[in-house]
Amino acid sequence: MLFRSPALCPGTDRDPFPFPHSTLLCAPALSFRQGRIFPLTDKTCMLPATLALICGLILLVISARYFVDGSAACARHLGMPPLLIGMVVVGFGTSAPEMAVSILAALQGDPGIALGNAYGSNICNIGLILGLTALIRPIAVQQGALKHELPILLAITGLAAWQARDGSLSRIDGLTLLIVFAILMFVSIRQGLRSQQMPAAPEPGPSGAQAAPIGDLSLPRALLYVLAGLLVLVASSRLLVWGAVTIAGHFGVSDLIIGLSIVAVGTSLPELASSLVAASKGEDELALGNILGSNLFNTLAVVGLAAGISPMQTEPAILLRDIPVMAVLTAALFLLGWAPKDRAGRINRLEGALLLAVYVAYTLTLLKSAGAF
Repeated sequence: MLFRSPALCPGTDRDPFPFPHSTLLCAPALSFRQGRIFPLTDKTCMLPATLALICGLILLVISARYFVDGSAACARHLGMPPLLIGMVVVGFGTSAPEMAVSILAALQGDPGIALGNAYGSNICNIGLILGLTALIRPIAVQQGALKHELPILLAITGLAAWQARDGSLSRIDGLTLLIVFAILMFVSIRQGLRSQQMPAAPEPGPSGAQAAPIGDLSLPRALLYVLAGLLVLVASSRLLVWGAVTIAGHFGVSDLIIGLSIVAVGTSLPELASSLVAASKGEDELALGNILGSNLFNTLAVVGLAAGISPMQTEPAILLRDIPVMAVLTAALFLLGWAPKDRAGRINRLEGALLLAVYVAYTLTLLKSAGAF
C-alpha cells in the first residue's frame, strides 16, 4: 500500500503523476510493508514512468487512427469533398500525436519536449522513414515537389532558424508560424480544387440509399470515434509527457534530448506506417507527400500553437545542431530527387541507406551528448 506524500520523483521537480488526486504514485517517498514504512527508490519511480511512456505511445497512435477515421467519416457525411478531407482532416490527424504532445508540454512548461518532438519528428520523417521507405522501394520525386513543396519547406526551416536565433520563441513568433500555415493551406486547397474535378455522388445501394462512406461508419459511430479518439489522445499524450520528463530527470538527460529521440520516433509512427504501406503498393508520390506535409505541419502548426500557448526558451543546441540537421536533410531530398526537366527524379536504395545513415549518426550524437557513452 502506498501513501501520498509531497515528495517528488528522485531527480525531478515535478508532480509524481500527471493526474490530480490520484492514489497511484511513482515517487512519494514512503511505502508500507508489514507494518513498517520504507522509502521508495529511484528504481521504484522508474517503473511507472517507463510504463507510462510505452502505454502513452501505443495509445497515442491508436487514438490518432480512430480520430482520423471518425473525422473523415463526419466530413464525408457533411458533404466535404474528398480532396479537402485528405488535405485537412487526414493531414491534421496524422500530425495529431505531435500536436497533442507539444501543446501539453508547452502548457506544463517543458519547451524541450515541445520543440524536440516537432523538430525531432521532422528529422525522423526524412532520415528514418524516407530512408527505410527507399530501401524497400525507390521513391519517385515529381517535378512539382522539386518546384514547390521542397523549396517552401526549406524556406520554412530558415524561418524556424531565424526565430530561434535569440534563444526564445514568443507568442508573436508562434502567431507568425500559424499565419504562414493558414496561407499555405488556403493556397493548396484552392489549387487542389481548381485542378481536380469534384467526384460524382456515390452510387445508390441495393435499397436505394447511398453507400455508406469510410468503412460503413454511420454518423453516430463516427462522432463516437472522434470523441473517444480525442479523449484518449489527450490522456495518452499526458502520460507520455510525464513519463518522458520523469525518465529524463532520473538519468539527468535534458527534456530536449528525450523529445528529439524517444518522443519524436513515437509520435512519427503514423507517418512510418502510412509511408511503408504506400511504398509497398508503389504509391511513391503519396509516401513522399505524406512526409513533406507532415514536416510542414510540424514546423508551422505544431510549433506555432505551442509557442502561442506558452512562450518558451530554446536551448542553443536547437539552433546549432537540430535545425541545421533538419535543413541538411531537406536540402538532401532536393539534391537526391533532382532530375532533368520534365522527368521525375528518384531516391534509390543507396540514397535511402545514406539518409538512414545520417539519422543513425544524428541519434548517436544525441546519445553522446546525453552521456550514454
